[in-house]
Amino acid sequence: MRSLSAAPRDNAPSRWAYRFERLMLTPLFRFFLRVIVPFGVVATATTIWFADAQRREDLNIAINDLRRGIAERPEFSVSAMAIDGASEGIAEEIREILSLSFPVSQFDLDLEGLRAQVVELPAIASASLRVRPGGILQLNISERTPVAVWRTHEGLALIDPDGHVTGPALSRHAHPEMPLIAGEGADLVVREALHLLAAAEPLKARVIGLVRVGERRWDVVLDRGQRILLPEQGAVEALDRVVALHSAEELLERDIQVVDMRLARRPTIQLTENAVEDWWRTSKTTLGTTGQ
Repeated sequence: MRSLSAAPRDNAPSRWAYRFERLMLTPLFRFFLRVIVPFGVVATATTIWFADAQRREDLNIAINDLRRGIAERPEFSVSAMAIDGASEGIAEEIREILSLSFPVSQFDLDLEGLRAQVVELPAIASASLRVRPGGILQLNISERTPVAVWRTHEGLALIDPDGHVTGPALSRHAHPEMPLIAGEGADLVVREALHLLAAAEPLKARVIGLVRVGERRWDVVLDRGQRILLPEQGAVEALDRVVALHSAEELLERDIQVVDMRLARRPTIQLTENAVEDWWRTSKTTLGTTGQ
């Protein structure tokens, strides 16, 4: 039998257990115990492990071996390049610039870097690269389309409507279908030049080209040494007037050297030297006859 003199058992927690239970009711303490402490332990262990140089080297070797093993798998191999949208000469130039040696792993290709190299070519407007199924590096090209031959101090160049030089022109006769423009700043207003050439269509057989003067206006150069000087503003309208006069009265078939349309209210013409001499001889004859 239980002794009546034995002390009753105390089921209350100890002081330290009570304090711990109170702490566990605190969200901040629970976060510290469940997150901060494990993270600190792992970070400390990792730091100690990586402090050994040999271990770091062994880990790098293992990672490189794993990467190389994946990169060299056949499904990640690129064996050829296809170029669409480029002319034969541009395609050959692209292959020469990129100078890729196939087969090559997809992981060793810097697609953005390769694209940047391609778009640096003057004749390229835009380019996109991707690796398509079958291990083909697909390169889609959009070329700039030249519309005129630009004469500069350095020589002849082909130029597109936005003023981008697409490449050199070996000679003027090599591009007879393209108009000729010249002068400083002509590349900045190619579209304006094209509008003028369209207005001069009735004179197309006689138009040699356009010259940009002072980076602000155009001269239309015709054969036989004739020029039409156009104003800064309303150049197309002024040229239309000259074309209309020529159609009605064959103005440009006469001994005229310059048709100056820079002043809309007072257009003037300049005769050739032969025409002036003929006029002077005729005037002297007329005056002499009148004097008699």
